[in-house]
Amino acid sequence: MFDYDYLIVGAGLFGATFAQQANENGKKVLVIDKRDHIAGNTYTKRIDGINVHQYGAHIFHTNNRRVWEYVNQFAEFNRFTNAPIANYKGELYSLPFNMYTFNRMWGVISPFEAQEIVNAQKKEAGVSEPRNLEEQAISLVGIDIYEKLIKGYTEKQWGRPCDELPASIIKRLPVRFTYDNNYFNAKYQGIPIGGYTQMVANMLQGIEIRLRTDFFEHRNELENLAKKIVFTGAIDEYYENIYGNLEYRSVEFATELLDVSNYQGNAVVNYTDREIPYTRVIEHKWFEFGKDENGNDLQKTVITKEYSSEWQPGNEPYYPLNDEKNSILYNKYKMLAEKDKNLIFGGRLGLYKYYDMDQVIEAALKLCQTVL
Repeated sequence: MFDYDYLIVGAGLFGATFAQQANENGKKVLVIDKRDHIAGNTYTKRIDGINVHQYGAHIFHTNNRRVWEYVNQFAEFNRFTNAPIANYKGELYSLPFNMYTFNRMWGVISPFEAQEIVNAQKKEAGVSEPRNLEEQAISLVGIDIYEKLIKGYTEKQWGRPCDELPASIIKRLPVRFTYDNNYFNAKYQGIPIGGYTQMVANMLQGIEIRLRTDFFEHRNELENLAKKIVFTGAIDEYYENIYGNLEYRSVEFATELLDVSNYQGNAVVNYTDREIPYTRVIEHKWFEFGKDENGNDLQKTVITKEYSSEWQPGNEPYYPLNDEKNSILYNKYKMLAEKDKNLIFGGRLGLYKYYDMDQVIEAALKLCQTVL
């Protein structure tokens, strides 16, 4: 006899979605998390009336109507549109790369002029079939933009030269020959009013949760509590790294409460030169238009500087390093997982895959349709 139908390890978006759906279908669920809070890396903490994204900027965006309708059961979303800025040694450029970027870089006005320059620089670099991130970037936006706005930022973020990184990383980057600063250009986009923590709390309403509970410290006890386990931690750690460690990039966050009303005038500013040690600065109040819940202007601000770092065992893993070596290693762990019908891996760490938030929720909902 088991106390629960499902033990869900991790109270992030994947775990919360699965828990909510299982609970709705009459299953008895226990959710545990080693941290002292729910919501995983989407956790927002209130500081001086500002909802602070504790683990980096999280802007919800999706073209999936089912996912959008699902999250709107648990939160009301504002109309925030992500329009970050790139700062290269004091020169400011629009992101994503669009006609405002091309005009600032080359003085061009028409899409035809911009495309002509990109094509000429691509030809000059001799790029036909991109083999790595550097060649892929040049084929998309040319040499000038690659050198100023991609190379330094990317090498800071990943800790490796661009010509050693897979081309797939840069393929996610939007490039438009229109005057459109909307980074995601998704049909549905915004920030949950009140923060992600409240949204996840609504998802987990009525479900038993144990925080500050490390699965590995209490493994024998916890594994005997439920018929099945949904594990959203690192798959290699679950198997005690028997084939070796999968690799990640980690991020360190330096957050400050400032006694000024406006620090940088935008939610996200990327610093693309190598001389600045951090990759970007987030000013959290602008995710909610600088207002409190009553619509009053906030007089202080909170900023976070993000420093990308090499991951070591014991550090928090953030970005899977999906190169060929790590993909081969992950497949070994995946083959182990497929042999256990009472074990389900999910989320960014469990599936060793970089996910946007909507993709995490979509994957969890699809899984629930199958197993519940």
